[in-house]
Amino acid sequence: MTALDPLRLSPQRIVALGGGHGLAASLLALRHLTPDLTAIVTVADDGGSSGRLRGELGILPPGDLRMALAALCDDTPRGRAWHDLLQHRFTSSGPLDQHAAGNLLVAAAWASEGNVVAGLDRLTELLGVRGRVLPMAAEPLVIEADVVRAGQPDIVVTGQSRVAVTSGRVTRVRLLPEQPEPCLEALAAIRAADWIVLGPGSWYTSVLPHLQVAELRDAIHSARRVALTLNLQQQEGETDGFTAADHLRVLHEVDPGLRIDVVLADPAWVDDLDDLEQTAAGLGARVLLRQVRADDGTPRHDPLRLAAAYRDAFAQTWGDVGE
Repeated sequence: MTALDPLRLSPQRIVALGGGHGLAASLLALRHLTPDLTAIVTVADDGGSSGRLRGELGILPPGDLRMALAALCDDTPRGRAWHDLLQHRFTSSGPLDQHAAGNLLVAAAWASEGNVVAGLDRLTELLGVRGRVLPMAAEPLVIEADVVRAGQPDIVVTGQSRVAVTSGRVTRVRLLPEQPEPCLEALAAIRAADWIVLGPGSWYTSVLPHLQVAELRDAIHSARRVALTLNLQQQEGETDGFTAADHLRVLHEVDPGLRIDVVLADPAWVDDLDDLEQTAAGLGARVLLRQVRADDGTPRHDPLRLAAAYRDAFAQTWGDVGE
C-alpha cells in the first residue's frame, strides 16, 4: 500500500487515548494525518520491566509511555533507529533481564528533569518524536477487576498484569485511587483537540480507564468530536464472547454520559451490523466500516489502512466498503 497523500483538510489537533499496542497502532496511523498529535497514556501497568521500575523507583510505569514515544519516532533512518533502541530488551542472568532500554531512558529523563511531563517533552525533542506523549494521571494507578469464573466463585483481581491474563471474564473494573491526581497538560490537550480517538486496545485495562477519572471524563464529554476504534477480535479474559456492539455497551455502562461521533470497525469483525449500528446510534455515533486489518493473518491494524479510515472518519466520508 502506498503512502497517503497529505490530509486534504487544514491540520487538525488530534488526541489519542489508550495504552500498549492498541495506542501504538492508532499513533502509527494518525501520524500520517497531522503534525499536532498528542498521546494520553494509561499508567496502571504493574508487570514486567514497567512494574519493576515502578516498584523500585516509585515512578509512573514507563512502558506504555515508551511504546507511544517509539510509535511517534520519525519515519527516517534516524527515527527508525531510535524506535528499535527504545524497544530493545536486555537478556541477561542479572537484574537487567527483560528490562526495555526505553523504560530506563524514560526513568532517567524523569530523574534528570525532576518532572514527568518535562522529562517526556525533553525526550520528544531529543528523539525527534512527531507529537507529544503525556500520562493520563500524575500518579501510578492500580486496576481492580471483578471476574466471573464458570463453575467457581467470583473473584476480585488486582493489578493490570493479572487482569490481562485472568482465566475468568471481567465484568467490571475500578481504579485505585478512585480520584487520582490528574495530568493538567493532558486535560488541556483534550479540551483543545479537534478530534479525540479512543481505542483500539485492551478494553478494560487500556480504554475504559480514561473514562473513570472524573476530570478526564468531563474533558472528553466537552470534546468537539470523538472517534472510537474497535478491536479486530475478542480478547481472552477481558472480552471473551463479546460482539462488536458489546464493546459499546460496556462503554455506556461505565460512562452513560459519553457521546461518540463515529465508530470505526473492520467489516470482518462485525457479525451483526444492525446491532452495532443501533448501539452506536444510542451513543450518537455512525458506524464507519473500513478494512483496517493487516494482510499477514495477524489481528493487527495496518497503519496506512487505519490512517485512510481515520481520514474518512474526520472528513465524514461514509461510503460503504466490502470486506
